[in-house]
Amino acid sequence: MQDGIFSNLHPATKLLFSIFMIIITFIAFFIGGMLIAMFFFHISLSDIQSISSGFDNIPFLKYLQTLQAISLFIIPSIIIAYFFNRKWYNYLSLDKGTNIFSIAIVVLIVFISLPFINFLAEINSKLNLPAFLDGIEQWMKNSEKEATVLTEKFLTVNTLSGLLFNIFMIGILPAIGEEFLFRGILQKIFTDWTKNVHAGIIISAFIFSAFHLQFYGFLPRMLLGMMFGYFLVWSGSMWLPVIAHFVNNTMAVITYYFVTKGNLNQEVEKIGSENNTYIYAIISFISVSLLLFYLYKYEKKLNLNL
Repeated sequence: MQDGIFSNLHPATKLLFSIFMIIITFIAFFIGGMLIAMFFFHISLSDIQSISSGFDNIPFLKYLQTLQAISLFIIPSIIIAYFFNRKWYNYLSLDKGTNIFSIAIVVLIVFISLPFINFLAEINSKLNLPAFLDGIEQWMKNSEKEATVLTEKFLTVNTLSGLLFNIFMIGILPAIGEEFLFRGILQKIFTDWTKNVHAGIIISAFIFSAFHLQFYGFLPRMLLGMMFGYFLVWSGSMWLPVIAHFVNNTMAVITYYFVTKGNLNQEVEKIGSENNTYIYAIISFISVSLLLFYLYKYEKKLNLNL
């Protein structure tokens, strides 16, 4: 490993540096992106705020979403990794590949976990804050409602090209960017800081879920973040959590596409979250637990034989 300029910093200092670099990089690239948007979307600087706060110009909002994924996650993560290790791709665990069997298990885990994820989401949606936090709870509900409306508008497309762009915007970019940042950077920092790999995974998963500002999906998203974290630790390869994240997001995109087309029953999105489907959530939990244990054993054996 080739040490970077800040490779020997204390984890707390690394965290502060990472936050600073994320903010600076995001501002710089976002400003550049807005200047480009003014040219391609034929809008003025004064129009950007009003367009961004509404849901009328979906192509522009998709552009903002794409720009955010690149400028807030992907580019800052690479820059931060370079300061910690001149071979940034080593620091982000991109130098080690994975195998088709591990990928198949991870894809199966993500697919089978859906009923249990739906079950957690249902429980999460019924959680209420104490009365003295009514103001915060109302803000959370409003934020959730706005996020749901925007997501539905993003996902509602009628063409194959629209579907493919959604897979790129919602499937590929977040899978790369969010895994680079939350697992590749933050998980390593918190693991070094706490001297405990499980603490590092849990803390980074908590931040990962909180960052989305969709509080009524906090528990299932945190669980997914923890699974992605363990995929990285067990395999030593960033590609496994990236693939898992991609499959999870892309399944949601494709499912919504076929539901709106009428080719898929809408009830498929509720499996595990309703009384008559709780059995599927139980089966899902048991199956995923067994598969995770098997993956852990398989990767451990694989790494010992290297």
